[in-house]
Amino acid sequence: QVQLVESGGGLVQAGGSLRLSCAASGSIFSIVSMGWYRQAPGKQRELVAGISLGGSTNYVNAVKGRFTISRDIAKNTVLLQMNGLKPEDTAVYYCNARLVTRTDYWGQGTQVTVSS
Repeated sequence: QVQLVESGGGLVQAGGSLRLSCAASGSIFSIVSMGWYRQAPGKQRELVAGISLGGSTNYVNAVKGRFTISRDIAKNTVLLQMNGLKPEDTAVYYCNARLVTRTDYWGQGTQVTVSS
């Protein structure tokens, strides 16, 4: 079992920045990758950024150059720094942890709203 607690969402104007944080607890040694997904109203959930156990990162094209995923191993935390936010980034953002068993765990979600 892994528990994920997210924080850092909110309302920001276009061009602004937010930082999302996801703290993991429980069976953290079974985690092989973590990531941030988002789901906008009427759309499917999509992967925004991911980071592997080895530190490799990947991003959806729409956020490359604007978002940065990183991790604080000592705090069992994954961060998503979001700069240059656009109204189309508005969504509920979910933290994900994938275990070595291929089981996925999800956070409760945090709302990010970007006004134009």
